[in-house]
Amino acid sequence: MSTRTGKLLHQAWLVLVALMALGAIGRVHAESIDPSKVANINAATFEVVIPKAVDDPLTYEKPLPLQLLPYQERTDKYFSIGTAFALGNNRYVTAGHVLLVAVGDLTGPPALRDASGHVYAIDKIEKFSLQQDFVVFSLKDQPGTTALATNTKPALNSVVYAVGNALGTGVVIRDGLYTSDTPEEENGRWKWMRFSAAASPGNSGGPLLDQDGKVIGVVLMKSANENLNYALPISEVLNASDNTAVMDKQLSYQLDVLDYDQNASFKAQFPLPASYADFSANYLKLQNSFNEQQLKALLQQQSADLFPNGAGSNRILHDSPQLSFFPTLIAHTGSGQWSYAGRELNRVPLSGNGYIASGVVGHNFLIHLRRPDDMKADAFYDDPKQMMDLVLKTGFWYRQVGPEKIKITSLGEPTTKDDYTDTWQRHWKVFVWPEPYINAQIVVFALPVPDGYAIMMRLNPAMTTHDSLIDMKALTTFFNVDYGGSLAQWKAFLADDTLLPQSLKNTRIDIDYGKRFSYDSDTIAFNYPASLQAITPDNMLAVGFGYFPNNGKVSLQANYIQLRLNVTDPDRISVRRHVAPSADLDDNFKEAWGKLLHKQHPYDGVAYNDGDEMDIATVIDPSSSGTPAELYTAFYGTQGTHKPDEMKAKLDSLTQGFKIKSH
Repeated sequence: MSTRTGKLLHQAWLVLVALMALGAIGRVHAESIDPSKVANINAATFEVVIPKAVDDPLTYEKPLPLQLLPYQERTDKYFSIGTAFALGNNRYVTAGHVLLVAVGDLTGPPALRDASGHVYAIDKIEKFSLQQDFVVFSLKDQPGTTALATNTKPALNSVVYAVGNALGTGVVIRDGLYTSDTPEEENGRWKWMRFSAAASPGNSGGPLLDQDGKVIGVVLMKSANENLNYALPISEVLNASDNTAVMDKQLSYQLDVLDYDQNASFKAQFPLPASYADFSANYLKLQNSFNEQQLKALLQQQSADLFPNGAGSNRILHDSPQLSFFPTLIAHTGSGQWSYAGRELNRVPLSGNGYIASGVVGHNFLIHLRRPDDMKADAFYDDPKQMMDLVLKTGFWYRQVGPEKIKITSLGEPTTKDDYTDTWQRHWKVFVWPEPYINAQIVVFALPVPDGYAIMMRLNPAMTTHDSLIDMKALTTFFNVDYGGSLAQWKAFLADDTLLPQSLKNTRIDIDYGKRFSYDSDTIAFNYPASLQAITPDNMLAVGFGYFPNNGKVSLQANYIQLRLNVTDPDRISVRRHVAPSADLDDNFKEAWGKLLHKQHPYDGVAYNDGDEMDIATVIDPSSSGTPAELYTAFYGTQGTHKPDEMKAKLDSLTQGFKIKSH
């Protein structure tokens, strides 16, 4: 994900979420400044606000206890996101990152609010600099206030005053010293002013004044490592090119599964003046295009070693097949290997044997949603509201109201619905839901599986939804999950061809309860009668997938088919596909392959005890001669103690019709 405008935008977003529009501007409090100047400073300093949502599409577990909020907060129709000030001639200044918080907003454009509570709409954006982090704009209706004078040559170690909407509770003036200058980080194109006057969240965009009340800088950010704050000299604002929006900033792009970044300069311009709506549209268009280019460059940066390519992928490509119904991401490690990242951290039961299992990798929630038995499959897969309502039962999503956390029980209908087919020809459902009360959106990539959905989900500021969408599309290539469910669930799943991945489109699974089960794919075919294992709707069928070369490319193919008697009974039948290890893999891989080649225990067709059950397995002889690159094993396991001949007969009934079609 791109850092976009860096830490400044992220900090402003956190302020927006945390403050939730705490209060309007009150009277100015000041220390050690000429009282005669305070009124003018107060009149020339404004809150930057965005409107709160009028209609809330969310449903909660109970009515929101808004009475727990301070009166000013619960009655305010706006969020406070920063500070601005007047320079005269209908010119106003704030921090660039304050304005960018509102770009892509869900509730309305930003505006200025004065000390009396009057709100003024922005007319035109006149100047903008992403790298210097400022914006100059005009208002449609002018307040008629006196502007602040400027001083472009302030003296070091002089007294200064930071003016701003500190913590969203009203404009305050706090004193300190202008201590030093420091070059900007990339190549020293200008110098930041450093000062010791206190600055709180909400101060961003406010003026830094000298002892005469003249503007010497724009307050922008706090120092990460010391008790000093940063301002942009006002001379940089005054001398900047008129009628131009300039982007020239080094940005870093990351993807959650990669341990390296893509760094480049976001360089672009577009003409001003422009309405706020046009400015936002132009900025987002350029930013989104840049981020798309960055993601493409990031994936191409080491494409020869990007999974499933390169030696670092071999452990996954040649490992013994496993079954994992909780989704994972295949991530690159510092050692140069690709491995599975993510695990189930929490499980919430639902009615009808359903559940929601969840975990986190990077920016992503990973979820396995098992469909409750009392929900019909066709309605379930076609109803995103119902799906999300189930996910919300985890209780992780709530709205903070004063000291209480009120659970969100429904997001309503998504605002956008789309489909996406990934590298492995799996068909995703893509949904976006708004959360207007925090100017955020929830992005969901939902992959239909036989027992429900495997889900990747993000909550992000509305401005970054496009970034999440392109990131998550890229991450689907690294999204790993196996398919499982009861035979009843599989029947319903297989009935809808639009849900099936390409790897199952050419696979015929016939289920004849009480009689026979058969599996027929491009690679293998087998079947068995009910005399081997009872065939009922409660049987659990799992199909695991691996990554295999196919016509010069790697494709997703079944490599492990298992049928359990039911959820609680471990009696099972399984067929596995094994691949000869590459030369770079360690001896454990080679030893396991040697056992298969030579049909050594446990693949010798001889029954053996394993705790309280008996197992038997064998290697299916390939039809081709020479040393095979792949082998299949057949396995049968059942509880209790049984005669070896009976176990051998059971295994024979599984392998009798086994057919290997290709390697």
